[in-house]
Amino acid sequence: MSLKPFNSIGIGIAFSPNLKANLYEAARLSVFFQSKLFLIHVGASSEDKIKALKVILNTFKQDNLDYEVVFKTGDPVDVILSTSEEKKIDLLILGAVQRERLLRYYVGSIARKITRRANCSILLLIKPSVDRIACQHIVVNGLKDPKTEQTIKAAFYVANKLNSEKITIVEEIKEEQISVKVEDDKSLRRANIIKERIKLRENSRIKEIISHIPEEFTNKKTIKLQPIFGKKGYSIGHYAQITRADLLVMNAPSKMTFWDRLFPHDIEHILTELPTDVLILQ
Repeated sequence: MSLKPFNSIGIGIAFSPNLKANLYEAARLSVFFQSKLFLIHVGASSEDKIKALKVILNTFKQDNLDYEVVFKTGDPVDVILSTSEEKKIDLLILGAVQRERLLRYYVGSIARKITRRANCSILLLIKPSVDRIACQHIVVNGLKDPKTEQTIKAAFYVANKLNSEKITIVEEIKEEQISVKVEDDKSLRRANIIKERIKLRENSRIKEIISHIPEEFTNKKTIKLQPIFGKKGYSIGHYAQITRADLLVMNAPSKMTFWDRLFPHDIEHILTELPTDVLILQ
């Protein structure tokens, strides 16, 4: 694992009521991760816009915030994606939208298209704030996948930089792995034995991954392993919601087929109803 996975951070900005909160969130993360910040505005440059951004970001001058403003006209999705490629952005911050009259958030159409097509990691924010809200509990997927080891390592890196106290690694296990049809007490006991064996195997796999992470990232952290039997994507999202996690960290889906490119089904539940802020790692 690179000890610094996010060398550059990008955020699409609009001069809306949320501008200050979005800039503060992005600037704080850039300072925590010691990353360069790119502010991407879909539109023409003007002195008034540059001045407004300087006034807001002046708070971070003492933190030696390194930032660059990119003005470009065109389709918002194309502009943000092309700028991310040109500037070699590692982490792109996108805002989620609250459903009307409901305290639920989902990925809006522009952010959803960017999430599907981006070649960098994505951070979906549901409630940007000018005042920092501590990130105390991080939930990360532990599913059996070639990307998972890097995702778990990156989650510990983020936890270290944000001073998060607790990390829960959720191992989503398909119900089909239990090959016993429960019809009576005997078959129920057999099913439970199989479940326990699968849990032990999964926990052993995750402990092996954790053993490869530098101690500076695991020290003074409460680490919990949580095997869950259920539907991939839905189970971890529900768990993050009920435990009131501050951040959910997921693998980016493998875009192998037309349908995966159209909509990555393994994170469909997450994108439709965000349980908390979500970091999708490439």
